[in-house]
Amino acid sequence: MREAGFDLWRDHAGWASMGPLAAIPRIPKLLAAMLQTAFHLIASKPDVVVLVDFGVFNLRLASTLRRFGYAGPILDLFPPGTWLDDAEKARRVSDLTVAVTAFKHQYDFYRRLGYPIHFFGHPLADRYAMRPWPRMPASDGGVVAILPGSRGGELKRHLPVLAAAYRVLQERRPRLRGVFAAANARASSRIAQTIEGEHLTGVRIVRGVADALADADGAWAASGTAVLETALAGVPVVALYVIPPVLIWYGRRMVRHRFITLPNLVLGREVVPELLQDRATPIALADALARLLEHPGAQYGEFVALRGALGPNGALRECARLAVDLAARRAPAPA
Repeated sequence: MREAGFDLWRDHAGWASMGPLAAIPRIPKLLAAMLQTAFHLIASKPDVVVLVDFGVFNLRLASTLRRFGYAGPILDLFPPGTWLDDAEKARRVSDLTVAVTAFKHQYDFYRRLGYPIHFFGHPLADRYAMRPWPRMPASDGGVVAILPGSRGGELKRHLPVLAAAYRVLQERRPRLRGVFAAANARASSRIAQTIEGEHLTGVRIVRGVADALADADGAWAASGTAVLETALAGVPVVALYVIPPVLIWYGRRMVRHRFITLPNLVLGREVVPELLQDRATPIALADALARLLEHPGAQYGEFVALRGALGPNGALRECARLAVDLAARRAPAPA
């Protein structure tokens, strides 16, 4: 946003957390930031407020703006609870904002409840060009993208097991090379320490998922947007995720679906192998990716279906057009 010419009032990097134990200590700071943001917006009188993801914070911000008298349009990209089907939350979102979802599933849920919502497709759908065919590397080599996540806790839990998995696979494929994706400078430093401490060979670090996938024959990816990006690029991928044991009970209460990765949720079947918690062992990760490297065609075909299920291209362009229309107080009625 800074590169695009925005004046950043506050930088919210590092605000995200996972689970109540991590979130509770941050509540006072986040509440103060939310109130300051609300007062700043009311004082500056913007033509439109655009909220992006960060559901709990942004929904409370929208409520506070309305309570303090902001009558302008609030655009919510993208509302919370995509896979939780929470009718009460959907009602609150609809009462406070103009909602745009990235997923047909959520669009259908809102429409069944009689709530307006826009769906233009997923914004990543036209960011990645899928390879025209699945690529099969030599039996003794290949390039593996290693996407451990961006949060400190994800790096702490995922880097050791991914480093070990890379060594296992490299023993089977001596000419194997690896490319780590670092989300920022801090992550890059953490990854570099892991590479040195684990004595990994044939690996390098790049900034961002797209660069890591550019020459990859396969990938390990922490569950999240990176798995979807990998699938849209047509790169065979195995997903993993490890959370602290204390959060397992909380996670089981929150997650009501069989899957947690976006490709599997969108298609309703296991397209991407999910190795979670104790199943995310170095040998299991190496075995799963080895099978995909040897036979990438089946998963590639599912990725083609996934791209179709994510809706048309141009989602961000349509979101921008809607924001401009809202600012001009002439937004079209949702279809």
